[in-house]
Amino acid sequence: MTVTTSAPNPKIGLVSRLVNGILAIAPIFNIAKQRARKMMIERAESMGVNWLQIAADLQKQDLEVELAQVKNPHLQYPEYYLKPFHAYEEGNLGWLPATEVEVAAYAVHSRIWKDDKPPVEGDARLRQSYLDIVKEKLPQPQDILDIGCSVGMSTFSLHKAYPSAKITGLDLSPHFLAIANYNTRTKHPELAKNGQVQWIHGAAEQMELPDHSVDFVSCFLIFHELPQEASRQILREIRRVLRPSGYFAMMDMNPNSDIYAKMPPYILTLLKSTEPYLDQYFSFDLASELVAAGFDTPTITPNTPRHRTVIAKAK
Repeated sequence: MTVTTSAPNPKIGLVSRLVNGILAIAPIFNIAKQRARKMMIERAESMGVNWLQIAADLQKQDLEVELAQVKNPHLQYPEYYLKPFHAYEEGNLGWLPATEVEVAAYAVHSRIWKDDKPPVEGDARLRQSYLDIVKEKLPQPQDILDIGCSVGMSTFSLHKAYPSAKITGLDLSPHFLAIANYNTRTKHPELAKNGQVQWIHGAAEQMELPDHSVDFVSCFLIFHELPQEASRQILREIRRVLRPSGYFAMMDMNPNSDIYAKMPPYILTLLKSTEPYLDQYFSFDLASELVAAGFDTPTITPNTPRHRTVIAKAK
């Protein structure tokens, strides 16, 4: 396992400044984010994933009932979360993004590997590559917290890896959690029956969980969507809820990957038009911030050509 603490590739910053100037022009920004969305839909359709039909079928369900079961009406959303994300003007707070999360994941992760395996398997392979590394460190945690659980894809993957563990999925979007609740009932009825998985609508910066209440905190593809100060607050809060010698693990984009350093400006423009905090993530010194939050020096391991898995033990 490789330990990496080096700063992100400075070439990313140079290209990013050019792209930022382009995206500062509102009409170009709007065109870029719509082009990014169109490209993802076309990619999904080319793999046999009927993006629009799957989303439409989900939207026909009584999702307001699911929403009422999970929504915390008193939650105050952080300002950064109210920005547009992923080409959705409403960001993560709406039914369109919630019903398209899963198909979007299939499209986005379809081209991670350049081999002969079906592109539609890319998302499952990505999740498994993360869990394979995690399971080397954590043979069997009993209480798992999945922060940024979205519609439950990461949570259900964690359950498959640790079938006897109790898992709590936490997310800021009640719409995403409503889909997670629906997916639990329709796809994983055994979990709905035994209460092994539960959903919490809350902010990771200030979780309503007791001190030292979980063995393992997992974060799957969320830190690139955070401004740096929110990341710092979340790391400190994760340390608070972890038991002594508990583990934090995250999987996300690898700032040191040559893929991002060599990414053509046009493609980077499309990417950044949907990810408002990407520059802050690429320049965030995660290793030192984890140590400052009360963790041992983390191990950082590339798990795909463009992603990394970070694991840190609570001091």
